[in-house]
Amino acid sequence: MSDSSKPPHLFSYPRYWAECFGTAPYLPMSRAEMDALGWDSCDIIIVTADAYVDHPSFGMAVVGRLLEAQGFRVGIIAQPDWQSAEPFKALGKPNLFFGVTGGNMDSLINRYTADLRIRSDDAYTPNAEPGKRPDRSVIVYSQRCREAFYDTPIVIGGIEASLRRIAQYDYWSDQVRQSILIDSNADILLYGNAERALVEVAHQIANGRDLATMTDVRGTAIVRRDVPAGWTEIDSTRIDWPGRIDNIPNPYEVPHDQATDTKTRELAKAGQTVSMAGGDAVAVKAPVPDAETVTTVRIIPLPLHRQFDSDPERTYIRLPPYHKVKKDPALYAHASRVLHQESNPYNAKVLVQKHGTLDVWVNPPPIPLETDEMDGVFDLPYQRRPHPSYGNARIPAYDMIKTSVNIMRGCFGGCTFCSITEHEGRIIQSRSEGSILREIEKIRDQVPGFTGTISDLGGPTANMYKLNCKSQEIQKRCKRLSCVYPTICQHLNTDHSPTTQLYRKARAIPGVKRVAIASGLRYDLAIKDPEYVEELVTHHVGGYLKIAPEHSEDKTLSKMMKPSISAYDEFKRMFDHFSAKAGKEQYLIPYFIAAHPGSDDEDMMNLARWLKKYKFKPDQVQTFYPSPMALATAMYYSGKNPLKKVTYKSESVTVSKDIEQRRLQKAFLRYHDPKNWPMLRTALRKMGRDDLIGSAPHCLVPDDKPARGGKSAPRAAARHSAGGRRHTAGGKPGRKSVKRRIH
Repeated sequence: MSDSSKPPHLFSYPRYWAECFGTAPYLPMSRAEMDALGWDSCDIIIVTADAYVDHPSFGMAVVGRLLEAQGFRVGIIAQPDWQSAEPFKALGKPNLFFGVTGGNMDSLINRYTADLRIRSDDAYTPNAEPGKRPDRSVIVYSQRCREAFYDTPIVIGGIEASLRRIAQYDYWSDQVRQSILIDSNADILLYGNAERALVEVAHQIANGRDLATMTDVRGTAIVRRDVPAGWTEIDSTRIDWPGRIDNIPNPYEVPHDQATDTKTRELAKAGQTVSMAGGDAVAVKAPVPDAETVTTVRIIPLPLHRQFDSDPERTYIRLPPYHKVKKDPALYAHASRVLHQESNPYNAKVLVQKHGTLDVWVNPPPIPLETDEMDGVFDLPYQRRPHPSYGNARIPAYDMIKTSVNIMRGCFGGCTFCSITEHEGRIIQSRSEGSILREIEKIRDQVPGFTGTISDLGGPTANMYKLNCKSQEIQKRCKRLSCVYPTICQHLNTDHSPTTQLYRKARAIPGVKRVAIASGLRYDLAIKDPEYVEELVTHHVGGYLKIAPEHSEDKTLSKMMKPSISAYDEFKRMFDHFSAKAGKEQYLIPYFIAAHPGSDDEDMMNLARWLKKYKFKPDQVQTFYPSPMALATAMYYSGKNPLKKVTYKSESVTVSKDIEQRRLQKAFLRYHDPKNWPMLRTALRKMGRDDLIGSAPHCLVPDDKPARGGKSAPRAAARHSAGGRRHTAGGKPGRKSVKRRIH
C-alpha cells in the first residue's frame, strides 16, 4: 500500500501533452465535435447511462472536466444503444481507457420502485423518456466496450459500481451477486468520489504502466489470482465462537519463516511449524514444509489480531468468500459489518474476498480532498447546461438542480438505510466560502432564465458543512459507524456558525433574491445551535421544511441509527418558536419509512397513531428499498443485526419481505386514505386493536359496520380503551409490555 498520509495534490501532476488543445466548450459526443476541436482521437472516453449535462452535480461532467484539467482529451458517449457494440465505436478507440459509469443513480433503483414496479419516466433522460438505459448498466456497457475494442482497458466507477465492489445482496433478483468487478470483466473499479484514484490511474496509464500492476491505489478494487509475498492475513470467517476466544485454538498455522515473536522463533529453530492459541505460540507436530511450499502469508483470526504486531500497510482482512455469503445470511451480515468497520481511510485495511479462483482486493478508501482541492473540482469550466445536441428537450434532473449548489460531501450520520456513507465516506469534505459564493454568481450569470432563487445550498445533509472531528488523532483511530448515534460524539464539532455566515453572505449577493435549503436537515445536530435554527427558519424556509424523523418507535429507530423522536419534538418547538418570532406561518413536513427492518406491524400502528395525534396526513410515503451494501439491506437479507457482533445466535431482526405485509405497513402511514381502510381494519382486528376502529378522535379508521341510525359505530373494546403505547406531551413514547416477534 502506498503512503496514505500525504497523497499528491489533485492538481499537482504534470499535465498530459494533449493539454495544448485547450478547454472544450462541451466535451465532444461526436466525431464532428472532435474534428472541430482538432482532435484525431480521444485519450479517454466516458460511457454513461445519464444524458450529458455539463454541471458539477452530474458525475460524468465532474470526471470529464477533471481529466481535461489534467491535460487529457475526453469524449462522452451518453446513453448509447446497448444492443450492439457499434454505438461504442462512435468516437473511435480511446488511447488510454474507457471509463464506464451507471450515472448519478443506480440503474435498477432508477428503473424500479420499492415494490419492483417499472417506473414510467427517467429523470436523467431528455424528456424523461424511459428505457434509455439497460438494467445493470455498468455490466452491459463494459461488455460492449470490450466487444468494441477488446484490448482497451476498462475502468468502472460511479455509485452503481461503488456499492457493488464486493459480493452484495441484490434485491431485484433476491440473491447475493458477486462483485461487479467480476461480472463486468473490467480491469479496475474506482469507488466513492474517486477523483484521487481517477487522476492517479489516468496518469499512470499515460506513463505506460499496465493496469494489472496498479495494485495499491487507494479507493480502487482489483482482481488477483494470488496473494503477494509478505502480507499478513486477518481472518474474519469464524463468527460463532463456542466459548472464550482466548481458549480457542487457532486453526491457521504460521510458517517458521514468518514467525515474529521470541517464542515463535525458538519453536521455528527447532524445526517445527507453529500455531497460535489464546495469543500464545505453541508447537504443532508437523513436518517442516519445503521452501517451495511455504506460504508467505501470516494468518490471524480477527478476534485475536490486536494481540499481534503487523505492518498495517501489508495487512489485509479476509472476508467470507462469495460462495459462502451467498448461502449463509449470517456470514453475509458479518461481512457487511466488517466492511463498514473498515471504512475510515486513516485506519482501514485492505479487504479481500474470494470469488471462485479469484480474489477481489478492495484497497482502503482515499484520503479526503482538502478544501482547495474541492474548490478546484467545482471551479472547473462547466457550462452548467445540457449538451446542445439535446436541443430544447427537458431533462428533469437538471431542472431540479440547475440553481442548486453542493457545499460539501460525505455524511457521518450513518443511517443504515442510506448508502451515502458507503459511497462518499463519513469524513465531511467542505468547499471554501469563496468557492461557493463564486458558484452562486456563475449561476446568476450563466443559467438561462435565472429568477433570483438559489434552490439549495447543501449536499448529502444540509447542516454538516465544516463539521468535523475536533481531534485529528482521534479521527485517525476512530471506528464508530456514526458520529451522532447513539449519541452525538463529544469530539464532534457541532458549531454551525460557518453555515450561518455562508447563508448570510449568499443572500447578500446582488441579483439573489432568495436562498432555499432543500437538502435533508439533521435536526439532532441543528438543535445544538439555536442561532442556526433561527437563521434557517427566518430566511430559508418558504412555508414548509421537509424533515425526516423516519419513525416514531425507538425499536425501529435503533435499527436505522436515527435519534429518538424526542429530538424531533425539540426541533419542532424551536421551529415553531422562531417561525412565530419571524411572524411567519410555517410547517414541518415529516418523512417516514415503512417496512424498515426492525419495524413490525405494531410499530407501524403506533407510528400511525402518532401521525393521527399530530394531525399529519402524509401524501408521499416511502417503503424501505434495500440498496446494495447498506447495513439495513444486510438486516433485510440476513435477519441479523450487523450493528452488533454477528453470530448464529446473535440478535435477530424483524423483516417484512412479503409484499402484502410491506403494503400493510405503507397503508399505516396513509391511514387517512379510504383505499387503505379495509386492509387496516382486517389488520387491527387481527392485532386485537378493535378500539382503533370507529369514529372516536383516537381511531385510525372508521367502522365498516353501520350502527343504529345508519352511522358507523366504533368497535372499541373496554380492555383497549387506554390504547397501546401513548405519547407524552414531550413526545416520548411510553412503552407497553409486548412480546417482540423475532424472525
